[in-house]
Amino acid sequence: MPLPRLLRVPRLLKRRPQTGSGDFSWDSDEYTSGNRLSLYTRGQDLFSAMAEAIEAARLSVHLETYIFGDDSTGRGFAALLARKAREGVRVRLIYDSVGSLDMDPSVETRLRNAGVQILEYHPVAPWRPRWAWNKRDHRKILVCDGRVGFTGGMNLCHEHAPTKLGGHDWPDAHLKVEGPAAYDLDRLFRAVWHRQTGRWFESDGRPDQAVGTARARVVGNHEILHRLVIREAYLNALRAARLEVVIANSYFIPDWRIRRALTRAAKRGVSVRVLVPGFSDVKSVWHAMRANYGPLLSRGVRIYEWQGPMLHAKAVVVDRRWCAVGSYNLDHRSLHHNLEVNLHSLDRPLAEDLTSRFERALEDSREITLEEWRRRPWVDRLLEQFFGSFEYFF
Repeated sequence: MPLPRLLRVPRLLKRRPQTGSGDFSWDSDEYTSGNRLSLYTRGQDLFSAMAEAIEAARLSVHLETYIFGDDSTGRGFAALLARKAREGVRVRLIYDSVGSLDMDPSVETRLRNAGVQILEYHPVAPWRPRWAWNKRDHRKILVCDGRVGFTGGMNLCHEHAPTKLGGHDWPDAHLKVEGPAAYDLDRLFRAVWHRQTGRWFESDGRPDQAVGTARARVVGNHEILHRLVIREAYLNALRAARLEVVIANSYFIPDWRIRRALTRAAKRGVSVRVLVPGFSDVKSVWHAMRANYGPLLSRGVRIYEWQGPMLHAKAVVVDRRWCAVGSYNLDHRSLHHNLEVNLHSLDRPLAEDLTSRFERALEDSREITLEEWRRRPWVDRLLEQFFGSFEYFF
């Protein structure tokens, strides 16, 4: 017999690693040990690993995504989920109503008929509260059997698929997570399911399922509770930086606190480098992003624009010992509006791997110098000023 709802709610917040406090320490006990973390930067490799994990699932598959594409990538995963459900695996899917706006209704019908339980997050409809229209689920989570998880920046759509399969091959950062952190990813999924449906279910994993040596914690913001927790973790890490900060971010429109932390780090001699897209899939956001260059460049922050396909990564590395990978953009949407999830780690091999990939990416990037920035065309200045005035909405 299920517990009454009021008795179940406190259990969502019992384990600190599900949200994190934002407090920063190289030796914080909020990081669970015993994890194994694997980094993926291309969709082809990630999608193969995710499909393999789903194929191997025997008990449950929990998938939460912003975009479930109406393309070969999305349809391929839909077919796999339906087949696993027909095999008797408990399959639950959360997709965002706006992000997955072009999802074919027939796909959802086939999934439901196969036994997949589906939650459409905050459907946009005239009779629903207007405040909910702007609150989106931007997370990317997959957990199989409560033991193997994935999280990062990639959606299930052709933008991340290889060009030979008709995709755009956007570079990104995504992690395969095994160990206690996979259990914590599952807790976040279950918490969203509970808040939206009132139904609670147990995980098939355990919080003590050690499989490796990496120390990590899952950090997820909520609609109201822990709204700023990821931003606070970033601030604390930036304040602790002594040698180097590297950031790769697709929609880099940081609030004034992050900007101040970056410039203060540069002022005390820390190497601060930021990699952003050389173009954006959302042109207005790109101009708003560039509106922030001047104050950062003039205070010692170095900015590089990636010249390849749209850079979609959301990653930070501090002193090659602390790193963050997830769905969290350094913009106002992630800060104020979206549900997001990051994995923060004290795993040196992962931090070194991220940094080395960042260094290689710089070879195909163009550094924006302060002198060049001051000579930019007046048309660019007008566009930056105009769209920069709306940065709160991006």
